[in-house]
Amino acid sequence: MSSNYKHVSMRVFGKVQGVFFRASTQEKAEALGLTGFVQNEPDGTVYLEAEGNPETIKQLEDWAHQGPSRAKVEKVEVKELGELEGFEKFEQRR
Repeated sequence: MSSNYKHVSMRVFGKVQGVFFRASTQEKAEALGLTGFVQNEPDGTVYLEAEGNPETIKQLEDWAHQGPSRAKVEKVEVKELGELEGFEKFEQRR
């Protein structure tokens, strides 16, 4: 993995559960060549971590502000996590 890779987390707020947000996020991340995971949280948010080059992470972040057509995204909190996890692929978690 190249040193210019980033590891970020995103928490997506709004109507983001039950609208195929996780599946759509996985599809988008895979299309961008990112690795990591996405999961629903008990508080109704969607949490994800992604690793990849900064440009494609930014594309995923921009996409997350819209999400799939049935989502109503209110806000997206992004944090840089620093240490790379070395995820094998991008997956949905429960």
